[in-house]
Amino acid sequence: MTGMINQVRPPQPVRIGALVPLTRPGWVEAGRHLLAGLELAVGEVNDAGGIGGRPLELMVRDTAADPRRAAAAVDELARLGVAAVAGEYHSVVARAAAARADALGLPFLCSSAVLDALTEEPTEWVARLAPPQSHGWRVYADFLLDAGHSRIAVATEPSVYWASGVRILRDHLAPRGGTVVELDARALAPAAVCDALVDHRATALLLLVGLPEPAVSIVRSVRRDQRLAETMIGAPAGQPEFAEWATLLGGDGAAVPFLRYLPGRLGPLGARVATALRERLSEEPSFVAFEGYDTIIVLADVLRSHGTDRGRIAASWPHVAVEGTRGQIRFSRRPGVSVWQWARTPVQVVDRDPAEPGRFRSRHAG
Repeated sequence: MTGMINQVRPPQPVRIGALVPLTRPGWVEAGRHLLAGLELAVGEVNDAGGIGGRPLELMVRDTAADPRRAAAAVDELARLGVAAVAGEYHSVVARAAAARADALGLPFLCSSAVLDALTEEPTEWVARLAPPQSHGWRVYADFLLDAGHSRIAVATEPSVYWASGVRILRDHLAPRGGTVVELDARALAPAAVCDALVDHRATALLLLVGLPEPAVSIVRSVRRDQRLAETMIGAPAGQPEFAEWATLLGGDGAAVPFLRYLPGRLGPLGARVATALRERLSEEPSFVAFEGYDTIIVLADVLRSHGTDRGRIAASWPHVAVEGTRGQIRFSRRPGVSVWQWARTPVQVVDRDPAEPGRFRSRHAG
């Protein structure tokens, strides 16, 4: 008589949904870095035993910078039984995802988007690691003033995110004697942007536009216009952080200050993760990769402590105290911010060194 063989079933995974822009018109390079950080942390969590012996599984969905696609992905992931949703880079996309997560009662830890009001009303379901735009862009405005720039031009395209940035800059600069003039990047050719900078006597031009175009064409035109030899080009949203910028612009892409959410110096955990990310990406990791890693580290800690019940996960945001790659992560409420917010995200203004465009220089800390 043949004996029965008892097969031991592997433990069911704990599933986390991941929203990432992986195809155009999404910022694909940012998405690749975000996913690298998410995946690295998932691998480390599982190597350490997972969540109470259950493996952590990432269910990745490409948002392609499309808010409707992101909202549909949140619906799908909720039906598939994920414990929480993580990620996203584009603010308008994260806003759509946050609205659906709030409506469905699904915890969402937003990695990288910065719009202050990710949801119309305050919500208990959403927390965020990136700083609110009002904080980061005020730091950038202070950098402009400290560098002697009070006549600022912004080349813009239609977007809630860009419009919010212009408003923050104007509100912060105006009481300090600064002015902001908007140039419609859809209506003005790059040469006309240069003419407008001369007409307005602007000393700084901020690129609130997409990459590669029209950002690359505008930078090249300004760099080649002798009338604008002393004009600073800036990109507060962080386009110069990624290798694509340096590849497309070379030396023209240096000395373009942008916001970077990293400390001046990484601690032991951050340094170790930087090495692992560098190997995974075959290039220097951006701050977005660290945001992805920290997202999973926070969620893993919450899942170990509070289990996989969605309500308990959301209720845990104010009790989080996790050592991340960029400092200790704690969430709190901030005026004007509709989600649970990490209040001490490091903020720097950095640029690429003209003498060595592959190296970054710190210009200002907030």
